[in-house]
Amino acid sequence: MTATRLGALEPAIFELAARRVMARCDELARITSTPGAITRVHLSPEHARVNRLAAEWMREVGLQTRQDAAGNQLGLLPAADPEAPVLMLGSHLDTVVDAGRYDGIVGVLMAIEVVRLLQRRDDDTSGVDAPARSPFGFGLEVAAFSDEEGARFGKALLGSSAVAGTWDDAWWELEDPDGTTLHEAALEFGLDPGRVSEAARRPSELVGYLEAHIEQGPELHARGEPLAVVSSIASARRFQLVVEGEARHAGGTPYDMRRDALLGASEAALAVERICSTQHHIIGTVGQFEAFPGAMNIVPGEARFSLDLRGEFDGERDRVWDQISRELDDIMGRRRLRWHTREVHNAPALFCAPLLQDVVGEGIRSTLVPGTAADGSILGSGRTEDPTTLFSPAGHDGMAIGAITDVGMLFMRNPDGVSHHPDEAVSLGDVALGIRALAEAVAHLGAEHRRT
Repeated sequence: MTATRLGALEPAIFELAARRVMARCDELARITSTPGAITRVHLSPEHARVNRLAAEWMREVGLQTRQDAAGNQLGLLPAADPEAPVLMLGSHLDTVVDAGRYDGIVGVLMAIEVVRLLQRRDDDTSGVDAPARSPFGFGLEVAAFSDEEGARFGKALLGSSAVAGTWDDAWWELEDPDGTTLHEAALEFGLDPGRVSEAARRPSELVGYLEAHIEQGPELHARGEPLAVVSSIASARRFQLVVEGEARHAGGTPYDMRRDALLGASEAALAVERICSTQHHIIGTVGQFEAFPGAMNIVPGEARFSLDLRGEFDGERDRVWDQISRELDDIMGRRRLRWHTREVHNAPALFCAPLLQDVVGEGIRSTLVPGTAADGSILGSGRTEDPTTLFSPAGHDGMAIGAITDVGMLFMRNPDGVSHHPDEAVSLGDVALGIRALAEAVAHLGAEHRRT
């Protein structure tokens, strides 16, 4: 792959872009439904505000903006040929409850800065700049997806699923904790649920999808490396499990007569940890746990808990679920309990396209020049070997978009791997490197596209 004109730019250009990204992450963090914390969920007033602000920043760099029928905010930099396909760049602007300020958000803002760096303006005969356009044989489109986290309605990837054309009308009946359905929320937001299919894109419209994201794990931090190529995104299944026993008087019921649903569910949660911790790239997490009737002096008659099960490969993930199921049968049998489950999410593993892995790798190589940012962050490592490649146990919008186009991802170092938490962090220097690597990756893809 050939070198690009970005190599002639001063490092200060990328640092300035990173400063804008970091300042805007702070600005978006102030748009929240929870005073003193960051909470921004799908189809909320906060969602509408960040879409408007993102659209303003997109227009600032010459993008043509629109909000699609699913509530995703999009910005287009067309190619010279208006019928040319586009390369989609971006991530999401929604958050979990009590979130950090970089998960998803930094990827959207970096994509805007990449467009700023790569766009071309041609003077017309009057000396006035013509509209900005892509310098490649494909357009550039920044996507700020509306619901990657699933924090409000329990179903993740709603916005990107609509773009991928995999929307399920049964989702309209999903309810948030206040009993508002997704259908009602869409109407209140100003969307027409009957037109959600208009958000869908055809494979022929896209060259691919590239996303920059903090790692959400400690691997790069432990290695002392700022960036990595993502090889694949974990397959995921999510379950809501119910254990049924018998509620009885806490003082009057002997232990040999108890059918304590809470103890059975607790043993099940420990079994998930025991089984998954012995597997390679399998992660099982019990993140929600409730006991009923929930009184101090009553043996719990029912317990409910969640299971988030992820794996690098679908078959291995499913094998472990079968093992967990057999273990729950044994636990509940011994304790004279019943259990049942409902699967609420199932996403196959997504393997990043070899070409997009290659161009991301080339983008990272372009950054391997030692230096220091103004905040003391290291700019470049001086390494000469191939960039690190990592598997992503965390889910991303690319899992949905992969149904219609090739996907590639760039990871940035996440100190100590803290994410989905207010202490989530990424350095100015690593964002500057990430912007350069992503822009170089796009430019290398443009060169490959010309050759084919």
